[in-house]
Amino acid sequence: MAEDKNLGLDFDSSNLLLFIIRWKKPLVIIAVAAAVLSAIFSAPMFITPKFESTVIMFPTSTASISKSLLAKNNAAKEDLLSFGEEEQAEQLLQILNSDEIRSRIVEQYDLMTHYEIDTTDQYKQTKLFKEYESNITYKRTEFQSVRIDVLDSDPQLAADIANNIAALVDSVKNRMQKERAYKAMAIAEAEYMEMKDYVKELEDSLNTMREMGVNDYESMSERFNEYYAKAILEGNNRAAEKLAEQLKILSKYGGAYVSIRDMLEHEKEQLSHLRAKYQEARVDAEQTLPHKFIVNSAFAAEKKSYPIRWLIVLISTLSTFIIALLAIIVYENVIRAKV
Repeated sequence: MAEDKNLGLDFDSSNLLLFIIRWKKPLVIIAVAAAVLSAIFSAPMFITPKFESTVIMFPTSTASISKSLLAKNNAAKEDLLSFGEEEQAEQLLQILNSDEIRSRIVEQYDLMTHYEIDTTDQYKQTKLFKEYESNITYKRTEFQSVRIDVLDSDPQLAADIANNIAALVDSVKNRMQKERAYKAMAIAEAEYMEMKDYVKELEDSLNTMREMGVNDYESMSERFNEYYAKAILEGNNRAAEKLAEQLKILSKYGGAYVSIRDMLEHEKEQLSHLRAKYQEARVDAEQTLPHKFIVNSAFAAEKKSYPIRWLIVLISTLSTFIIALLAIIVYENVIRAKV
């Protein structure tokens, strides 16, 4: 008896096609019912259709404006037009996923109301964020570009949100960079102004010595000594006395004059260097450039992207058919086992 049961089980397993043909009527009825029901429940009255809009963009290189435009090295200027690489694409994704962009989009388009989330709900923010993440996604493509996909029941709204998110990339990244750039500019400006004041002090000291008659220590010392020796030889005591006074002034202030003059020359070079650094820092702090290259802007879709009804019907029908088939196999084997 047990042997007959095993034979029956083996027969059912190896002749699945015959088994399906034998039970074709209930299986067909179940499959058709599943197809009809899935078609009905995937209709717009049950599942709100959503339209997808997409923005594709490349990140720019991370070179600063001053390095791109003011650098003496010509090769550095090429950074202005170069596309970013994998690192810049990952940075762009982090910015797109920032709370700042999400908060500004939620506020601008009043997504709490648009997504029909109860504002009195205890977990309203959690529900809002989940709905946001399910409708707005970012990913890096195989070409190192970044793709923004927005799903919404309003096709124009989906396009507006996608384009606005792309625009906010510049705003957020500029804000992040400006915080650092303004601090750098303040440091550079303070150093530049301090050096400028110091150079002015040296120039004032040098002018004071010039007013006292010390204009060019080396040439004046040489000439005065020559004229003084000549006056002594010629017995011109009056001229010798005047020259002696001039030589006394030169000997008293000449060393200081040379020291200040040489120091002034060096400090002017430093001042020029600091001025260039200050100008670069000011450009970085006050000027902006786009941080992305837009390949495709979003537009209002003409056809819905969600739900895909034929796929829902197909999967539902196949799933129901397989479940029904397994259920019948189990049922028949249970009946055989009891015999």
